[in-house]
Amino acid sequence: MVDILHRIGVTSSPDAVYAALTTVDGLAGWWTQDTEGDGETGGLLKFRFDVGGFDMKVLEARPAELVLWEVVEGPAEWVGTRVGFELKQEDGFTIVLFRHEGWREPVEFMYHCSTKWASFLLSLKQLLETGKGEPAPNDVKISNWH
Repeated sequence: MVDILHRIGVTSSPDAVYAALTTVDGLAGWWTQDTEGDGETGGLLKFRFDVGGFDMKVLEARPAELVLWEVVEGPAEWVGTRVGFELKQEDGFTIVLFRHEGWREPVEFMYHCSTKWASFLLSLKQLLETGKGEPAPNDVKISNWH
């Protein structure tokens, strides 16, 4: 098993970051505008893009600390993987430790997804620091996979 890992600092409170990771409006502000569902523990979130989508079961949602999803619908490479956001404060930043874990092998699609996750984490940072992110369909396109 292999994982995608990223770390980003945001000059917003852990509570604000948590809200951006657990509310439909927050998620639609940085990942994809086509978002619906319930971001609390036990809920189901549905994310749609031009080229498909993902359904995530919310395994854990601990305010200002942790958000953990399991992919239950989407591309075969994603189903059964977990997406997590661990939050901590450090030197005036909320640090987001991101992981997309449980990939069976490092296929080319994983390389693509790693780059896309990085761009969407920067969109999260923009949303929280400026009030405007770059969610899909306004995200940076990096290939025919978007």
